[in-house]
Amino acid sequence: MTLASEPAGRPVRFAEARPRALALAHEIADAGVDVLVVRDVLGRFTLIVDDRTRPLPPALEDPEAGYGPRLVRELGRYAADRPLMAASGLFSADGLLGSERAVKDPERPGGRVRILDNTVVGEDWAQVSTPAPEADGSRTHRTALYGFKGGVGRSTATAVLARHLADQGHIVLVVDLDLESPGVGPLVAEGTELPAHGVIDLLVESAVGNAEGLDHVVRTGYAPRGGRGELWVSPARGRGAPGVPYAYVEKLNRAYADVPGADFADRLEQAVRACEEAVARDGESGRRPDVVLLDSRAGIHDIAAVIISRLCDLALLFGTDNAQTWEGYGDLFEAWLTSGQAPAVRDKLRMVASMVPDSPLRPQGAYLQSFREHAWECFALLYDDDVVDPETNALDPDTFSPFLEDESAPHHPIPILFEPGLVGLDAVTAPGWQDRAFVQAAYRDFLPTATLLITADPQNSEGPR
Repeated sequence: MTLASEPAGRPVRFAEARPRALALAHEIADAGVDVLVVRDVLGRFTLIVDDRTRPLPPALEDPEAGYGPRLVRELGRYAADRPLMAASGLFSADGLLGSERAVKDPERPGGRVRILDNTVVGEDWAQVSTPAPEADGSRTHRTALYGFKGGVGRSTATAVLARHLADQGHIVLVVDLDLESPGVGPLVAEGTELPAHGVIDLLVESAVGNAEGLDHVVRTGYAPRGGRGELWVSPARGRGAPGVPYAYVEKLNRAYADVPGADFADRLEQAVRACEEAVARDGESGRRPDVVLLDSRAGIHDIAAVIISRLCDLALLFGTDNAQTWEGYGDLFEAWLTSGQAPAVRDKLRMVASMVPDSPLRPQGAYLQSFREHAWECFALLYDDDVVDPETNALDPDTFSPFLEDESAPHHPIPILFEPGLVGLDAVTAPGWQDRAFVQAAYRDFLPTATLLITADPQNSEGPR
């Protein structure tokens, strides 16, 4: 990496500071030492040179004097008060250098530079993991349904998919985590009265240790074909109690608070688990759900960050083929790239092309081809670069770099067709709406493909059960 020269009199901006700090970190690391690049909540950088176990090489005998002024000059206002420090001079060097949040520099995954990024919100985008199996070896498969922009039919798709999976004999739970815009609960309930409380109550009451006995999950009135499946729902908003104001906004204002021993991500994970355990407790089978569908908040929101990065096995990314979609996903993917999370997150992502048109002006095939090309350009940020063996001139087979037409690749869209009958459909008051011919036509590709992805458990080739 080389530093771009700074025009005279022009301040260094936020986006320019990171590559400049990393370039100097690489230069220092090339002398044979480990470097931790720390960015504070305002975006200011400090480079910490690790000299805890061995002395610094002669070229770095006085690193603060040698590199401190350069960092100030290169980073401007984004240099910390002490932009370069030796670990031996820190009071809590072990805790800082041993932080689990520090990630390898993705440009030098095998090198000596790591990055510790401190943020106020959105930190969970950079902490990707997959839910672990239960202690008894069973496993509930969690699928997130997410859209960078709202209005792409995500909640309707959640309801259709939930019924389809229940028809296949699965115990299915839908958890409405779109707290700012709740809606999938009544859509899934199929005429059953919603529980008195919802996810919002679970978050608020659990924060003060008062969630015992909370009624927040209900088995819906949907009768799955074959009779073996079950469909449950935990709405974001319950029906409330007669004569008591629900005060949803007041609860929402407190739902994101951290509590002692648990931050918001921990609390959201515990809430989803409490919903799953309620199914086992209240259901006749005594079993946890096979499949949980998490209706996610749209946009780059903290709830979406926790759901996709930490709570789900599979994230279905909804979008339409327009500039806003690709610009938004591009920003998101770039954040995963720079935080070193690309290999961890890409395997759990899959694009969904929603509301696909089919008209003489824009045929379905041409639309999907355009969608696929834009998605591939976007996902290229998360794919490995093709590496050529210098002796054989062949590509490294271990790299993850699927080609454009690879139907199993994350960028390859699962289509949901646009059907005029879905516009303005009041699904809450239309029993059996999912069986209407135009609904089945719209979801004819989505349902079998999504079902296959969900039941092909990545950690158990035998599926959820």
